[in-house]
Amino acid sequence: QVQLVESGGGLVQIGGSLRLSCAASGRTFSSYAVAWFRQAPGKEREFVATISWSGSSTYYADSVKGRFTASRDNAKNTVYLQMNSLEPEDTAVYYCAASGGYYRGSGADNHRNYNYWGQGTQVTVSS
Repeated sequence: QVQLVESGGGLVQIGGSLRLSCAASGRTFSSYAVAWFRQAPGKEREFVATISWSGSSTYYADSVKGRFTASRDNAKNTVYLQMNSLEPEDTAVYYCAASGGYYRGSGADNHRNYNYWGQGTQVTVSS
């Protein structure tokens, strides 16, 4: 079992930055790839980014490529999402999810590929 807890969300102005954290319980955290998803009001949950078990590979949605960076520290059982140049369209609840497999492309979008989910953290970008 892996339990995930997100933190770091908040209110930020357009063009600002936030760093989200996803803290995991369990000694086998390094065996899981971790993805970030987000869900805005009235919209479906969408894929944002994913990072491989070691952190050596990442994959991003086109909407955040060049602005968001995923990283991880397995010694701390934590995955991060650095978000820069934030836009109002980035406003959403952000979730982290863990999977035994590392997926890119359409596989990364598939919620069924992820075994564990956090409760989410709210990010609001305002003008």
